Amino acid sequence: MTAPRICLAGQMPGTTAQDAHVPVVVVGGGACGLTAALMLHDAGVDCAVLERDATPTGSTALSSGFIPAPGTQVQRAAGIEDSPARFAADITAKAKGRAAPHLVAAYAQAIGPALDALQARHGLQWQVLDGFVYPGHSALRMHATPEKTGAGLMGRLANAVAAAEVPVVLSATVRELWVNDRQRVIGVGYEQPGGAMQYLSCDAVILACNGFGGNAAMVQALLPEMRDALFAGHTGNDGSAIAWGRALGARLADLGGYQGHGSWAIPQGALISWALMMEGGIQLNVLGERFHDETQGYSEASVHVLAQPGGVAWNVFDEPLLALARSFPDFVGAEAAGALKRCDSLQALAAVIGCDESKLIATFLYMTSGESQKDAIKRTFSRPLQAPFYAVKVTGALFHTQGGLDIDARCRVLDAQGQPFPNLLAAGGAARGVSGDAVWGYLSGNGLLSAIAGGYIAARTAARLTAQTGDFSSSASLP
Repeated sequence: MTAPRICLAGQMPGTTAQDAHVPVVVVGGGACGLTAALMLHDAGVDCAVLERDATPTGSTALSSGFIPAPGTQVQRAAGIEDSPARFAADITAKAKGRAAPHLVAAYAQAIGPALDALQARHGLQWQVLDGFVYPGHSALRMHATPEKTGAGLMGRLANAVAAAEVPVVLSATVRELWVNDRQRVIGVGYEQPGGAMQYLSCDAVILACNGFGGNAAMVQALLPEMRDALFAGHTGNDGSAIAWGRALGARLADLGGYQGHGSWAIPQGALISWALMMEGGIQLNVLGERFHDETQGYSEASVHVLAQPGGVAWNVFDEPLLALARSFPDFVGAEAAGALKRCDSLQALAAVIGCDESKLIATFLYMTSGESQKDAIKRTFSRPLQAPFYAVKVTGALFHTQGGLDIDARCRVLDAQGQPFPNLLAAGGAARGVSGDAVWGYLSGNGLLSAIAGGYIAARTAARLTAQTGDFSSSASLP
């Protein structure tokens, strides 16, 4: 397999024909790349999306598909008070001030207009999830398509791109970025089945491709606490964007940031919604003990779970929470696969977990007394869990990384001195996110926030860049 590389040349092979040129190449057909493509279409700018898979999926299809956004039409219609400033404050607080301020502000401002544009111009229908607030958020702002899954979101984006007749080249793995002596990207080389290389020249490139969660060597070097974790993300996250950046001398940032999840059902391999924890569910280790405050967030929970005996935990909840769980298709699938265990008593629950019955009884007594089981656990409960109990065996998993190419507020890739490359843009998994440089900085939905807001901003920037080349009128910009 050809490794990602930078090629220095004034003329790429096979690009003299007119049909071998496109104004903007978008590398990657996940939520970021497809959003960018749709926004470029709306601006009247031709582009081509190069997607390595036979069907566009990416990390988005494996996610819950939930996108945090303030001030959207559907949020306002629901009477929810929110604002970009409030959202930015929540992002900053979760990352303890270590998220890039310029990106926090840019993404918090852009995500609402991005979702509204996708709805108004491309038919995506959003609903605001109500009934619970995800950890770190101060308002109901989590948006989802009717399917409430990442696969559903990707399906709707792909349908919108097809309806807009934006060219998407599938099974096309980009291997080469061609760069001239002024550090301007002049095109890309991509490999298709059979190993044949194809070439496409362009005026601008948007890297919307990947992080490095699927690259075991990079995970071991940069995220050592997750070296033995299951990787529940997309295998295409091989670190190509970082490899290109290093070869170009680009600046990298927040490489220690990532999204883990402490609720990955095993052996079924399914995501169990963290809404259960926020609404009163608990996690127990195999000794029948609670070991962290579950309301702090599902990303850092991955590390806590992996630190337990055997690297596993049990999600425990009761009948009212089961009804909530069944509103999520991922849970329904996990239940159908045998993940859910019903226990009519604490004794039965202890038997399922394999722990000492007296230990489990003591744990539940601490919960109902209002005291914390351990000094480090400060959580309080509005009501005690009651039989019958339900349990799902889970582990901690790595979903996707949050560090990558350093970018400015316009999603332009920066060099080692902090200056933007002339026409190289990045967003989503290819670029640094807004979670800082540690697992605990991840605010629920930050991944799709970076993907969709980043794709929206990168498209606006690319539209302006292509206008400046003279290939388009100066009016080629997004509304």
